[in-house]
Amino acid sequence: MGNTGARGKSKRTRTSGTAGGKGVHRRKFLGGMAGVGLGAVAGAGGTFAFLSGAGDRASAATSTATLTVPDLLEGTTSGSTTTFTLEAKTGTAEVLSGVTSNTMGYNQSFLGPTMKWTNGDTVLLNITNSLGEDTTVHFHGAHVPAKMDGGPQVAFADGKTWSPTFTVKDDAKTLWYHPHALGTTAKQAVHGLAGMIIVEDDSTASSDLPSTYGTDDIPLIFQSLATDSSGDIKYNLTGYLSSGLSYPLLLNGTNVDDTTLTFTATKTRTRFRCLNASPSDIITIQRSDGGTLNQIATDQGYLTAATEVDSIRLVAGARAEFVLDLSDAVTLQAVVTTGWVRGGSGTYDVLAITASGTDTPDDLPSSLNTIDRYDTSGFTARTITLGQSGTTMTINGSAGTSMSSMAMISTTLGSKEIWTIKNGTQLEHSFHLHDVPYQLISINGSDPTGVELGWYDTYEVVGGGSIEIAMEFTDFSDDTYMYMLHCHLLQHEDEGMMASLMVTES
Repeated sequence: MGNTGARGKSKRTRTSGTAGGKGVHRRKFLGGMAGVGLGAVAGAGGTFAFLSGAGDRASAATSTATLTVPDLLEGTTSGSTTTFTLEAKTGTAEVLSGVTSNTMGYNQSFLGPTMKWTNGDTVLLNITNSLGEDTTVHFHGAHVPAKMDGGPQVAFADGKTWSPTFTVKDDAKTLWYHPHALGTTAKQAVHGLAGMIIVEDDSTASSDLPSTYGTDDIPLIFQSLATDSSGDIKYNLTGYLSSGLSYPLLLNGTNVDDTTLTFTATKTRTRFRCLNASPSDIITIQRSDGGTLNQIATDQGYLTAATEVDSIRLVAGARAEFVLDLSDAVTLQAVVTTGWVRGGSGTYDVLAITASGTDTPDDLPSSLNTIDRYDTSGFTARTITLGQSGTTMTINGSAGTSMSSMAMISTTLGSKEIWTIKNGTQLEHSFHLHDVPYQLISINGSDPTGVELGWYDTYEVVGGGSIEIAMEFTDFSDDTYMYMLHCHLLQHEDEGMMASLMVTES
């Protein structure tokens, strides 16, 4: 199905609240407590208004540069095990154009390489810490044993190497990896410790979709950060409330405040994997000409079918995949909305895509995946309340700033549960569950529709709102190591909005 024409009727529409057309780059710098209450929810289903306006529309891009595609990390295979080697290290990079910042990265100064895992294979990761402080590496969205999940219980010191190993049980999807130690997640992630993971499988959908990395399968890692004029990247409340801040937007590590990146598509159909690696801001992807995107996947894999959408809204930590059939040039825009006390705001022309493919792809598959919707009538029900006390964030009344202080959810292997995630604050939250994917059962009292019927591990909970999610705990149990459930606004996580999840034998 082509999608280079004018906007058509979509099966699921997430409008950005901003008009298409020429992108603009400079943003108003917002102050005050961000967050949208349930009273701001507009429209039907789960569609709701942005936190704040799109901001300044003062100036368009003044330059172009070629999109940088993260390196693909080559593993070494011995027998049935593929080994990947990573080093978390410090370095320098330009986050604010023309200014050098102290940064962190995996195997490089900023961000990290992409890993490819294959369903059914065994992987071993040798990860060395050269940061000068404790860290962990969490495989966000991966279904792995709790001991291998990279949560705060397995933090390891500077100079040490952590070597998790597991069989890949995930089907095809886009995951990512980042730190997850107590109290330092925001600091380490905003300084650049983030990378993408592509899981491949042998499904018909995978064979029918673009999959040549860097050619027709392209990662797009968005980061909306905060920095002062000297390039010091901010990560906590004190930093974000300091004066003279800028909020640069980066795409694959390149500042796009005044630069539109370019990509020449040598294949007519191109797949884009989008990750919002921002600490708190919301990123919405749309086309500048008002055309549609064919979304094929949410956080946790393929939708039942490709679905035309006007835009894709990603809260912090979320992912999505879409394809474009390119007969003409297309420009992708990112609409940035502040998610925390202050942050980015505005519409950016981030990627100008030139169409040079001469091939004629087959029609997109009519079916990508089978998603059996849960009948939750017999599920165990829980309520998870996101709260606050001053600047301390809580889950079920407890601040998870240490393993002993956080609330713990206990369940058993094979349990099927339905959770009501209730936002008792007027702040924006991004709810992330480790271990297993979940289905959305309701969003602020409305039934999910369109792409909301896919699988998720990270989803938005607006101020005063709630979502109902359902999941089944499969494969892994442990009476020592725990998974986490938390707000993926990284500052909220570090301020205590995190609880533990213990899955034991039934």
